[in-house]
Amino acid sequence: AIIKHTNPCGLASHNDIAEAYRRAFSGDPVAAFGGIVASNRKVTLAMAEAIKPVFYEIVIAPEYEPEALELLKRKKDLRILVAELPPGYGKAMPGYLDFRRVRGGFLVQSSDSLSEDKVSLRTVTKREPTKNEIEDLLFAWRVVKHVKSNAIVLVKDKTLLGMGAGQPSRIVSAQIAKERAGEKTAGSVLASDAMFPFPDVVEAAAAGRVTAIIQPGGSIRDEDSIKAADEHNIAMVFTGVRHFRH
Repeated sequence: AIIKHTNPCGLASHNDIAEAYRRAFSGDPVAAFGGIVASNRKVTLAMAEAIKPVFYEIVIAPEYEPEALELLKRKKDLRILVAELPPGYGKAMPGYLDFRRVRGGFLVQSSDSLSEDKVSLRTVTKREPTKNEIEDLLFAWRVVKHVKSNAIVLVKDKTLLGMGAGQPSRIVSAQIAKERAGEKTAGSVLASDAMFPFPDVVEAAAAGRVTAIIQPGGSIRDEDSIKAADEHNIAMVFTGVRHFRH
């Protein structure tokens, strides 16, 4: 992942960690400048070589190949951090807490740690998502939980293409995500961290040739969004739970 101001501006998954980085960077190479590169696997020499030409503030990973570490150490002003993955990484961790500072104290709540295997996807449209779409939908659902609400992300081939974050209107977040993705929206999937109050996000997705959508559902106007998705042959699934990060 490539992080800017607590939001992922680039994110991808691949068996080859260097390729995962290259795909993450391709999602928004402009926003990547001055960001933080985070990896959940060992940083290889190939990944370090891909990182080298770009200015980053921090690289953080559980471990580094010796050659990769030596190469990164030669980058001026780069902070290199090691962070071990927590026990149970990748699974639901209900014991974790989130803290938010307020004047005079803290707000404490359970973390958003529900793993995808605990989420029951329900197809609500006439068309079922394909196997590839389901893989991208689940990946997009993992991504959108880390984006500040109102959050919309566009994903294709397990690569973040565009993100709209922190907007007071969900449709504006969708428009920003489309703008950042550009021509790459065709064949992508869309994830929303909360329900659609209106069908406008579905219409925006259709205009970008998005093929599938994942969202919590639960709006009194769900049927309007479902109807719009059916009209554009978009597969849409409901999770029954929301993220809504603030």
